[in-house]
Amino acid sequence: MSSSTVEKSGFSGRPKGESGIGAWLTTTDHKKIGIMYFFTVLVFFALGGAESGLIRAQLAQAEQNLLTEEIYNQVFTMHGITMVFLVVMPLSAAFFNYLIPLMIGARDVAFPRLNAFSYWVYLFGGIFLYSSFLLGGAPNGSWVGYAPLSTDAVSNMAFYAAGLNIVGVSSLAAAINFIVTILNMRAPGMTFMRMPVFIWMSLVTNFLLLFALPIIAVALFMLNADAVFGAQFFEPGTGGDPVLYQHLFWLFGHPEVYIMILPAMGIVSEILPVGARKPLFGYAAVVFAGAAIGFIGFGVWAHHMFTSAIGPVARSAFALSTMFIAVPTGIKIFNWVFTMWGGKLRFTTPMLFSIGFISMFTIGGLSGVTHAIVPHNAQQHDTYYVVAHFHYVLFGGALFGLIGGVYYWFPKVTGKLMSEKLGKVHFWTWLLGFNLTFGPMHMSGLLGQPRRTAVLPGELGGTVEIYNLLSSLGVVVLTVSALVFLFNLIASIKGGVPSGNDPWDARTLEWLTPSPTPYENFPIIPTVTHRDEFWHRKYAEDDAGKAIPVPAGAAEDHDADAEPEHIHMPDPSYWPLVQTLGFFPFGYGLVYGNFWLIGIGLAWLVIGLYGWIIEPLAEGDDDDPVDEPARPGARAGAH
Repeated sequence: MSSSTVEKSGFSGRPKGESGIGAWLTTTDHKKIGIMYFFTVLVFFALGGAESGLIRAQLAQAEQNLLTEEIYNQVFTMHGITMVFLVVMPLSAAFFNYLIPLMIGARDVAFPRLNAFSYWVYLFGGIFLYSSFLLGGAPNGSWVGYAPLSTDAVSNMAFYAAGLNIVGVSSLAAAINFIVTILNMRAPGMTFMRMPVFIWMSLVTNFLLLFALPIIAVALFMLNADAVFGAQFFEPGTGGDPVLYQHLFWLFGHPEVYIMILPAMGIVSEILPVGARKPLFGYAAVVFAGAAIGFIGFGVWAHHMFTSAIGPVARSAFALSTMFIAVPTGIKIFNWVFTMWGGKLRFTTPMLFSIGFISMFTIGGLSGVTHAIVPHNAQQHDTYYVVAHFHYVLFGGALFGLIGGVYYWFPKVTGKLMSEKLGKVHFWTWLLGFNLTFGPMHMSGLLGQPRRTAVLPGELGGTVEIYNLLSSLGVVVLTVSALVFLFNLIASIKGGVPSGNDPWDARTLEWLTPSPTPYENFPIIPTVTHRDEFWHRKYAEDDAGKAIPVPAGAAEDHDADAEPEHIHMPDPSYWPLVQTLGFFPFGYGLVYGNFWLIGIGLAWLVIGLYGWIIEPLAEGDDDDPVDEPARPGARAGAH
């Protein structure tokens, strides 16, 4: 079953192409948009990885000058921006796009064109940021962009301020879309406490985005005004306050940590029960702990500012809140361990990455708690100990979990399995390379190595130099591991072993549909009666409480005789792509202080929005709803 045929074509109507590049450029299908996010992330991940290689090559030995200080500052700044805003966050968005409708029993997201708009803004925002290398130099003031250094005319940070605000529009639009989708489009019977944990973590993450992004937007507009238009928000010599920028940045920046880690926590919470062949231990505790992390995350930002002039009372309060946020995190870790305890473990590649996530994230969490101790924080601030900590959280945590999700849901997307042999080679080399790269940084930081410096000082001694050499060798191992993954991915897409519809003996609703996922997701919207709905359709319990398979065909959809007469799917559209192009002149106008470009960009965006509004309906979109017979599931799946 497919969408309606199109009455008009060209820019005066809806595009008609169902295949080829045009179909991808105009798609509003959540599955295609999720796939586009994923492959775009791979490109930016390669760029960020190349930047990390340059950083480690420079620091492999003391007093090296492979890169000038200016180029080094640009490279390490763009590495941080890329990995945070162009890799980890949008990789989570790839999972949100593909899986949220499937896991809640819907046919698409609430606002399909807004979904396409979000992707194109993300892509063009990344291109805009990287165009800075060709236009006088990339941002060079680190990914935190501290004022007043970042407001200096030679800092190149105007690209940072404008580019991150463009990318932020993408995340904000997507957050609203996913929140509405989860709240309003769940299948009949899917109450909040029957939702998969991944959906819960997606909901919390997108609420965090909704509340945190406006804060960083304000800071970045003020930064841009200082750097380009001569405002004085953060200039202490004229009454401005540079500490204000730190407060605004970290009011966003610390929830941002959980924006990156919560989706991975949700993924791991779906993989572990399947790999252990038992339900998730303490479902309600895991869900409420995730919500608590999101709530408390807004109250710990100033532990990044213990060395600034915030006073002893504030330091004490934020030290306590930082310790307190470890409690819900610990709850999750213990629940994951108890899920595996006593289970019939299958060490598949997704399971290995999930266990790796728990192990590495725990190390990162423990080193993070040490920063709640104010004297320790003051000693280690701006040393490589901090670099090691946040990489164990974001690389060892978020990326391990997200990669596990790639292996787990790859059959859902393609109908094929990735090679388990290559997957395990990838995992063990990834684990080795990660620990070899970032483990020694704890030691070099404790021995006094400063971060954000282009040259490793020789006076730190030979021990620190050895630690840096080990870190640089670790990046080589990570590069080899990433190439193994890339080869496995491409080879599996082209010639992977067919997976069947349920290769993992899974538990959640997305596996109810054939693999790869059909265009309409579900021919009939399912009715949900259990938390692990798909599992309960396959298994019953005997008198001893042991799971026994249900005979084939005995657990069909609760209304199997219902035959839908019409399935409406979102129509493709030119306008999300066309409108988004307006961000280029608008962004360059902000960077160069050119009001003509700003005006052209704003006009383009407004005209694009107008075209979006008056876009004609496809044939059949104005059908009288009275003519369509009522059927179970129509509320959740009709649109």
